[in-house]
Amino acid sequence: MRKLYIYDVHNRTLMTEEYKMVIVVRADLGMSKGKTAAQAAHAAVNVSLASMKKNPDAFEIWTHNAYPKIVLKVKDERELFEIKSFADAAGLINSVITDAGRTEIAPGTVTCMAIGPDAESKIDRVTGELPML
Repeated sequence: MRKLYIYDVHNRTLMTEEYKMVIVVRADLGMSKGKTAAQAAHAAVNVSLASMKKNPDAFEIWTHNAYPKIVLKVKDERELFEIKSFADAAGLINSVITDAGRTEIAPGTVTCMAIGPDAESKIDRVTGELPML
């Protein structure tokens, strides 16, 4: 991945850190690959829209660096909300997805969440120990 260098005019520093988005999916639901992809896409869109409004600088850096997204897994809903709590405490924008129940999953089931986009070091403090999906 090509590293983007951006000058932060507010802090008068050269920013060299990678920015990314992380999608965290519940492994206990047994969703098909297609269902998992759709839920991850919902999370990515929701958190992107929120980031555009709440953290436009991070969003811009991320978009100029090929939109990196990493998909990780948690074992269950409790662990997903634990990650959300850590993300909230770290000031990271995040979005939890609840399924409408039209296909594989019961209505109201929490399926996944997305965090970011933001600096890789900030996100890794929250999700760095989670395994890849």
